[in-house]
Amino acid sequence: MDLTPRDEVDTVEHRDRRIWFGLAVTFVWVLLGIFYISSNIGWSSFVSLPIDAMGTFLEGAFAPLAFLWLVIGLFIQQTVLAENNRELRRTNMQSEKQTQAIAATELNARQETFFKIAENTRKQLGAISGMLFISSQGPVGEENYSTDELNEFWQQYAGGDYEFFSRRFLTMAPNPEVSMEDLLYGTEIRQRHTNNFIVGFDRLLKLARECDTDHIIQDALVYSAHGLLNNRMRELHPIIRFDAIRTTDSNAYLEQILKVDAQHKTLDTVANTAQGEQQ
Repeated sequence: MDLTPRDEVDTVEHRDRRIWFGLAVTFVWVLLGIFYISSNIGWSSFVSLPIDAMGTFLEGAFAPLAFLWLVIGLFIQQTVLAENNRELRRTNMQSEKQTQAIAATELNARQETFFKIAENTRKQLGAISGMLFISSQGPVGEENYSTDELNEFWQQYAGGDYEFFSRRFLTMAPNPEVSMEDLLYGTEIRQRHTNNFIVGFDRLLKLARECDTDHIIQDALVYSAHGLLNNRMRELHPIIRFDAIRTTDSNAYLEQILKVDAQHKTLDTVANTAQGEQQ
């Protein structure tokens, strides 16, 4: 708990009061000692006392004061230790806040770097999918599209639609007369393009996981046109059996929201019942 300026002033005043109290008691005690010597012993008799007797007298006279200042010192020491502990806690809290701020800044920097890299990677994946599309659908492939039509497709890509060719592949996938495995892996060139696409997308996913603890960016990538085509490539790969890419479980997420909502309703019911009983 942080110590407010008012609390600090009260602490100093409380400590000063104890010191002033000790000084006042000491002053009164010394006056009483002087009065006692003057009225009962006499200064001439006191001065002529043997050293051992005078020492015994002074020891007995000042022992209560020594004990008093010992107690006051202990209390003051406890106050100082408590203040040091509070200052230590404040320092730790500030250090924790600074650590969190540094971590947030670092995460933000990683995310900004990721988005710059992601844009170039999306462009690269778009070019790879375009070359794969030409290899399978162009004049050297199935000849389903003419050179002029392919040029129009590339103009779409050049205009910033980097997922155009991926969407074209996805629209062909439901057609039972089209073999996606042949389109993706039918020739050595197609297999090389497909492998390059998988590698590029997996590297992009790796960067996304490092800068996105909530997996929002990763889910957006997986369910994009590039991501859906990448999943299809991984499923149909003739050699490698890839593990499925894990995304946010929608059912588990919604069930968690339902549980929290049910807990809130239960707390509201208990509060309303208690209020009704009080009335």
